[in-house]
Amino acid sequence: MIAMDKEKTSLPPQEINPLISLDEWEDDVLKRYPDSASENAEKSKDAFRNYETPVRDTVKEFYRLNHSYQTYEFVQGKKQDFLQFNRKRMPVWEAFDFLNQLVDDSDPDTDLDQLQHLLQTSEAIRRDGHPDWMILTGLMHDMGKVLCLFGEPQWAVVGDTFPVGCAYSDKVVYPEFFINNPDFSNDAYNSKFGVYQQGCGLRNIHMSWGHDEYVYHMMKDYLPEEGLYMLRYHSFYAWHREGEYSYLMDDHDREMLKWVQLFNPYDLYSKCPNPPNIKELRPYYESLIRKYLPEELAF
Repeated sequence: MIAMDKEKTSLPPQEINPLISLDEWEDDVLKRYPDSASENAEKSKDAFRNYETPVRDTVKEFYRLNHSYQTYEFVQGKKQDFLQFNRKRMPVWEAFDFLNQLVDDSDPDTDLDQLQHLLQTSEAIRRDGHPDWMILTGLMHDMGKVLCLFGEPQWAVVGDTFPVGCAYSDKVVYPEFFINNPDFSNDAYNSKFGVYQQGCGLRNIHMSWGHDEYVYHMMKDYLPEEGLYMLRYHSFYAWHREGEYSYLMDDHDREMLKWVQLFNPYDLYSKCPNPPNIKELRPYYESLIRKYLPEELAF
């Protein structure tokens, strides 16, 4: 199960880990956005997360917590705290070992660890002949999930992301739960534009806190702009899959949208039960890491 530093949070256990596995959220996304070409296309929805409990509301409870607690003030606090990157320094491959502590033995669908999932994504990108910076983006895109290992609750690590500080779109999953969020009834935040201006650009918007925003800031000095958009907005499904929040976009966002949409299928549909051969792949990825990244990453 996921390691948590419970001394760093006052939340009860059921509000820290409402999901049995982080993959429950990803499988819910696959149900919402199925892909007929995916290996999982023929797998029935009921087959995912087939635990002994016949009816599970864990994903719904996860989003209730996410939508209730992800306020504008909460996001500001998390940025001020975690973007100091003062918790740990590690070589990249050691960071993968650290991330692999998130392996969940109760997950019935896969025995793959986090690095194997990331390699499946990056290898799919590589097979299709995309630039090496995009391959590296695929390899690093979920590195921000280490937030769970720093004591963050699941709903502050994964889940669909959305802007805070302005009105919520009804295309965000489970929008009915936003009524529990203090910002929902705060006149400073609940209008269409809220604290922003029309066309101000997504880079000037504060998104709900999670692994996307964290890994973007971790990588922002090392990857091209297209890769950074992939990292920062790959869970912003209301934007890149539903076409919402166009009134906040500028021309740069409209140009970058195609890159996020290019990345999305590799993020969602590359997972399969066949593990990659890490020993064979490691020399290539170590060379790629040396090309773009420093010897150590700050967390």
